[in-house]
Amino acid sequence: MAKALLGHMGGTDPRLARDAVLLRRRVADLEALVTRLQRDNDELSAALREHLLAQDLAPESPEQLLEPALR
Repeated sequence: MAKALLGHMGGTDPRLARDAVLLRRRVADLEALVTRLQRDNDELSAALREHLLAQDLAPESPEQLLEPALR
């Protein structure tokens, strides 16, 4: 099994190793982006709720803030 994963000649291909490094970096970048977008979304949701509370238009539940397609 290990031969199948590392190649029959016993070594790793430098191109594959480089690609793996690039893919790991891309995954880390995308995970950071998801985290930032989730944080931004939470901040915007809180700001909207505060705005609605100030105008006495607050929904009964947080789900009512969602787009109709997401309910």
